[in-house]
Amino acid sequence: MSNGSGLQPVVFDTQQREWTNRHLTYTQPLLGIYNIWNPIGGRPLERYNATTRALQGLIADAVRDRVRLRALGGGWSLSLAPATDGRLINTKPLNLFFRLAPRLVDARYTGNPAGLRFVQCGSAIVELNKRFLRQGRSLRTCGASNGQTIVGALSTGTHGSAIDRGAIHDTVVGLHLVVGPRRHVWLERASQPVASDEFARQLGAERVRDDALFDAALVSFGSFGIIHGVMLETDELFLLKLYRRRMPLNGPLRRALSTLDFSGLDLPGGAERPYHFQVVVNPYALDAGAHVITAYRGPFRPDYRPPRSDPEGLGPGDDAAAFIGLITDLAPPTIPFAVNQTLTRAYRDIQGVEGTLGEIFSNATIRGRVASTAMGVPLSRATEALDLVLAINREAGPFPVLAAFRYVKRTRATLGWTRFEPTCVFELDGPVSARTLSLYRRVWAALRERGIPHTLHWGKQLELDAASVRSLYGDAVDQWLTARNRLLDAESRRVFSNRFQEELGLATP
Repeated sequence: MSNGSGLQPVVFDTQQREWTNRHLTYTQPLLGIYNIWNPIGGRPLERYNATTRALQGLIADAVRDRVRLRALGGGWSLSLAPATDGRLINTKPLNLFFRLAPRLVDARYTGNPAGLRFVQCGSAIVELNKRFLRQGRSLRTCGASNGQTIVGALSTGTHGSAIDRGAIHDTVVGLHLVVGPRRHVWLERASQPVASDEFARQLGAERVRDDALFDAALVSFGSFGIIHGVMLETDELFLLKLYRRRMPLNGPLRRALSTLDFSGLDLPGGAERPYHFQVVVNPYALDAGAHVITAYRGPFRPDYRPPRSDPEGLGPGDDAAAFIGLITDLAPPTIPFAVNQTLTRAYRDIQGVEGTLGEIFSNATIRGRVASTAMGVPLSRATEALDLVLAINREAGPFPVLAAFRYVKRTRATLGWTRFEPTCVFELDGPVSARTLSLYRRVWAALRERGIPHTLHWGKQLELDAASVRSLYGDAVDQWLTARNRLLDAESRRVFSNRFQEELGLATP
């Protein structure tokens, strides 16, 4: 096979000197933003390998100029985790997509080789859903917001929505990391061989099989180098049947929130254990009950009727973040009315709407300026967290925020924030405002004061320092730092660090 040396990716300096994220929660001054496109012509793998060399060239420039560098995905993160004051590489145009020939799969791989897909870093979740649909495949899980790139989603720990599945990064079994001007590696777990030696040779990458390195690199917000490609495990295409209705926030539902025991609870859709379970609580309509959303997984059949967006443009699986930003920074007396009106308009009951994963969870847009924080808590503490928020809202509110609960299995990622078995994902969504942020701060402080174990979504709003990160993650911090030091040399560690890491004690010289 040709080495593709004649193929030239396009790298374009946009001359931008600041960057604002999609949710408009911050603007970051920087030295420049570079758009990069795969070369035109040639075989897909030749084009991919040429882009690897271009990325190495950009890293070499950063080393030479002693500036920092970060890869930019969909810009979906609300936190400064992926930000830089140096140079940003816009990877969204990088969306090559590969199936694996049998010779490229390790004979010891225990999964289904037909389900493996190798995708380039800029592939958006919404784009992957469409591609997989045409091939009769599906992502195993996804978040409610699908404007993210696959690498952006996994790098901050996007948690997905299936109660008996892991997060998005838990479906990843291989990473192609460009770690320096002269080095790029194919990384997978030693305990889970996936790709053959031939696959690594075709990438021209150094093979590394190491559980500790892989688990650390999964959730590393761009600090382990540029993740150029990702190996995903996918499922056969399936359908979800979605229900949404209000239910009394009483004993049976509260028990389900903290146990995932659905016995005695008349769930929308039936008594079967759901694939997806979510509860949205409006503090200003507690007597009317909570919105309970369930989805049930079944085999794909071609005669289903795909869902349509409602008149507001909302899809069936949209979460509160899809619409709550439409509420502006209101005076306190008007907040309950505004929240009730917005929720009534956006969150109508649903009775058995069917669709693929990508059709049910289809949101790739942002309406208004949205604030969001997500906390992982142990399942048994879920109702305690709910009562804490409701009490704060009564005593210090009103706050223009909705509370939501989702669930996911524990991750193996070293700094994955879904670290409880299982993790209750406790979200607070509202408009960007001083009042919203003041609630978040009160809740974070109350969790600490009550001794409720918790973590914070790396890609949503959070306020941490080095001491609090060590308090939340313990020895995992040193494990993560050790792995990063093993994988990156000192020059690359400097290039791929940012202020966010430094303030959290996650950068080493």
